[in-house]
Amino acid sequence: MKTDHRAGSMIWVVLTVMEDETPGLRKRKTIKKMKAPLETIIRRMVDSANGNRPLSGFAASDQFHPEENGEAEIARNLNAAFLIVLSGSQNSLFEQADEYLETMKGDKKWAESATFYSEGVRRIIGEISEACLADKSYQDAFDEAAQWSTRSGTSWGDDARKKVWRLFFPEGVTCLGDYEKRISELRKKRCVCITKLNQNPVDEPARQILFMSNLLITVPDDGEDIDSLPYGDHILRDLKHIAQEKQKYWFDHPIQIGVKNEQNEAIYGLRGLNNAIAFEKARGVVRPDDKATCLLSVSVTHDGLHRVVKDYLGEVYAGTDPFPHLDIYLFSEIDTKRILDHIILPGAEKYLGISDNEPIRRVFGVDGEYGRHYSFLKAISAFWQVLVDPKVKGSFKLDLDQVFDEEALVEETGQSALEHFITPLWGAEGTETGGRAVELGMMAGALVNERDMGHGLFTPDVSIPKSVPEGEAVIFYSPLPMALSTRAEMMTRYDNDILDGVETCIQRIHVTGGTSAALIDSIRSHRPFTPTFIGRAEDQAYILCCLFNNPDKNLRYLHKPGLIMRHDKEAFAGQAIEGAKLGKYMGDLVRTLYFSYYARALPWPVKQTKHIIDPFTGCFVSKVPFTVVYLRLALKLAGFFAPDDQVKKEEGLKLLVLSASRLEGLIRDLSETPNPLSERYLEEKEGWDIFYDVLDRIEEGLSKGDDFAMELKRKTRELVSDCLIQLGTKTGE
Repeated sequence: MKTDHRAGSMIWVVLTVMEDETPGLRKRKTIKKMKAPLETIIRRMVDSANGNRPLSGFAASDQFHPEENGEAEIARNLNAAFLIVLSGSQNSLFEQADEYLETMKGDKKWAESATFYSEGVRRIIGEISEACLADKSYQDAFDEAAQWSTRSGTSWGDDARKKVWRLFFPEGVTCLGDYEKRISELRKKRCVCITKLNQNPVDEPARQILFMSNLLITVPDDGEDIDSLPYGDHILRDLKHIAQEKQKYWFDHPIQIGVKNEQNEAIYGLRGLNNAIAFEKARGVVRPDDKATCLLSVSVTHDGLHRVVKDYLGEVYAGTDPFPHLDIYLFSEIDTKRILDHIILPGAEKYLGISDNEPIRRVFGVDGEYGRHYSFLKAISAFWQVLVDPKVKGSFKLDLDQVFDEEALVEETGQSALEHFITPLWGAEGTETGGRAVELGMMAGALVNERDMGHGLFTPDVSIPKSVPEGEAVIFYSPLPMALSTRAEMMTRYDNDILDGVETCIQRIHVTGGTSAALIDSIRSHRPFTPTFIGRAEDQAYILCCLFNNPDKNLRYLHKPGLIMRHDKEAFAGQAIEGAKLGKYMGDLVRTLYFSYYARALPWPVKQTKHIIDPFTGCFVSKVPFTVVYLRLALKLAGFFAPDDQVKKEEGLKLLVLSASRLEGLIRDLSETPNPLSERYLEEKEGWDIFYDVLDRIEEGLSKGDDFAMELKRKTRELVSDCLIQLGTKTGE
């Protein structure tokens, strides 16, 4: 029997070509190809190569001393070892650093942190390779940056930023150059040409707008003597047990039970709102006998606080001067469950034939990450319109460390706070840049820092950086796009032919949780929501699911010049904010992970989303989120460990332990295929669709005098009545 060796050879060649085309092999080849340029770029950041100072300002090798074994020193060594291993075998300490990470993975106390970093090396190389495989221009940018990194005589200037930021922070590159020109370009991008004004605008804001905020409550300070607190015995008894519970949720600066009234946000913001309504009455904007309706959600850090939080707040409000111009309602997680159990779920079964209550329970409530209570506050306005007061048209969300400086508003804008809500632009229709039809059903104002009031209301609350620092900013520097976006969006005035506030205006992408308003009809029509997993920038996430979901017209924010609140956070809660810095930074890293993967979960291309939300909101939607988060963290920690400062070193230790604990599980979950947030998005969308469908059917039933709908309305009155707080009787308002 003869064998045709040429045929066999041909088969082998064909199989080889076919194998070359398989995704797995292409990925392996790309990983091998991209590993060297990545290492070159990392070395330029954290090593004194070719006589150049490290771009970050410090060399990882200077922080790697494995013979030192104090806790802060081990944390420093782990961080340095991670950067050294990432910089590749050309680093003389590569093998020692690699061995150190492997050894510490076997140490019970440090295994989590060492594993987090060891896995990080693999994740970064894999993520970069996938991005290069998907985008040839990104691979070219990597090669270009690697070539630049080998040159001598280079430093951390605009040329370096263009090369490095193009890989990790491309939104920053678009902000470089003439800042005024960049601001003008962004403002032009946000322009909306009005095609139809709102024919039924808000005209009695105190009656037609629900004022909303969220209270974040936690246990007393560790050093607080609970028995000495001025609350009822049952509250104190429960607090002793609750303080021993494991904390379930974390917030930036929650109100600690026991804080003095003059430092309590639960009082401060409402006092400011009450005073504003009094001013509006004196000005004739609000009728003398009217009260503004204020709905407060109450979120807690410990489950046990559900038992006492409303009693605690009741005693706080009973013990302070009254708020004669406000009706204040408190909604805890227990109250939201009652709304579901007695109103929404029976309505879903009756009118929609839906008995599965899990989709709505998942999304409707006030405990959990910021996204959950933010969506609740928007949604409860629709509930209120259908079942409590059909005359209400909109809602306004404020934070309770913000107040209206009414005299300054009138002096500088010619309008009081509530007069700013009386505009046919809110709810108008138009076309945005690119020709898409939009509905300006939401509205956003701005903030001015209390310390800047001497410069006027239209003083940006974020300064343009005079220079870009070293360290973490080599990878990511959001203050730059944030400052430009603040000026381009929040500080815009309609006082010229291009933006006249009649035929043209701008839309807002960059919004804050406070000073944001929404027309209820628009919310019910477009059904925006912030997913419950979003714990940072929940205000900016709220509209993402509505950017392109409607073929006719999509929901947008109107920018309202002059709707400005004074932000008293530093004067009022400076100590709490300072103490929450590490947690806030951690939230910033998590924001990049969630925003990046949430953008991929939406039913349109990420590129389309980025085109609208860049540069500021979009800078948290990254092509390589794992890489950005790991490198940001490592360079941040290197900054803590660089100076001979024990306080900084201890901060670094805390941050590393916190990061490894919080980020490892999240990154591992997000690494799953397919994107796990795709399913979460669809599940939560289903929950909100059911909620709004139920309200539509109840409203229809009420219009027909349907007995079941009428009974739901009666039950709602009872539930809402239980949420109305009894105010104090002190005088001296």
